[in-house]
Amino acid sequence: MKQTKKLIIAAMCLLLVTGCGQKTIPTLENGEEVITTLKDDKKVSVKDLYNELKKTYGLQSLMSMIDKMILEDKYAGDIDAAKDYAKTQMDQLKEAYGDDLLSAIQMYTNYNSLDEYENSIYLSYFQKKAINDYAKSKITDSEIKKYYKNEIKSDIKISHILITVKADSNASDEDKKAAEEEAKNKANEVISKLNEASDKKQAFIDLAKEYSEDETTKNNEGNLGFINVDTLGDSYKDVVSKAYELKDGEYTKEPVKSELGYHVVLRTETKEKASLEDVKDTILDKLAEKYTTDNKDASIKAMQELRKEYEMDIIDSDIHDQYVTYIQNSLAQIKAQADSKSDSKSTK
Repeated sequence: MKQTKKLIIAAMCLLLVTGCGQKTIPTLENGEEVITTLKDDKKVSVKDLYNELKKTYGLQSLMSMIDKMILEDKYAGDIDAAKDYAKTQMDQLKEAYGDDLLSAIQMYTNYNSLDEYENSIYLSYFQKKAINDYAKSKITDSEIKKYYKNEIKSDIKISHILITVKADSNASDEDKKAAEEEAKNKANEVISKLNEASDKKQAFIDLAKEYSEDETTKNNEGNLGFINVDTLGDSYKDVVSKAYELKDGEYTKEPVKSELGYHVVLRTETKEKASLEDVKDTILDKLAEKYTTDNKDASIKAMQELRKEYEMDIIDSDIHDQYVTYIQNSLAQIKAQADSKSDSKSTK
């Protein structure tokens, strides 16, 4: 109890107007320090305050203090980055809320000051790193190899001819449908001409100049350069997917639809697949992200593991029991939510 008590006393010193060490602290007959005095010789001791605090915010405050000590030691090299991250987040909030920021924080969170909230953002930076490292520790070599085999692709070079759908957003459904059909037919017309051409590559270059409505590529053979599965973003997701089904020199025999219009895609070149060693860190990041998505208890267990690593021992029996109960309840709640979602899916 003495170690925990010292933490509470240290925190309370900051709240005393005169400050610790600037005023003789009175004591009770049993030697307990007094934190507040009232008339008729009434007093509130540090122990009284401590016992009251541990019924309410004691565990929460203690865990924040302990986790900060652990994480700042574990990730000492990232302290400046964490401070910059917290400051940037606060600056963005101040810009958005102005003078109302403190009121918003007090209304929507359990924090009572800007410094408290900034400190929580600072701590969350480290917690995310700890959770990510925990998730990575759960990834096996066989999972990494499987992901490499099935998900890591060679870079491929592709070109396209884009036909856009010419319909205003306020056009009628009938007009939109007609514009959609017109664009698709034009893309099919391009494919027909490619089918008839003896020199497919040259035909594609000529047709890109004539038909493509992508002004950045039409005069450059429709060239989109070397890409991988996530290079071009969501707008080109289906385009990229279809391109990976082709061999070098092949083009799509059906127009590929995207939010931009209809594409005719030509795959022109394939690079050698990156080695497992070169992409291992990327694979670990992807698998760790999936692990935390699939295992909602990772955030709880990651910090549990770190506290054990740092030999945390809560001396106060009441707060120790609160901690055990908090961990058990948190894990049980996460499991119940997961079971509920699983049951919901199975009944559909």
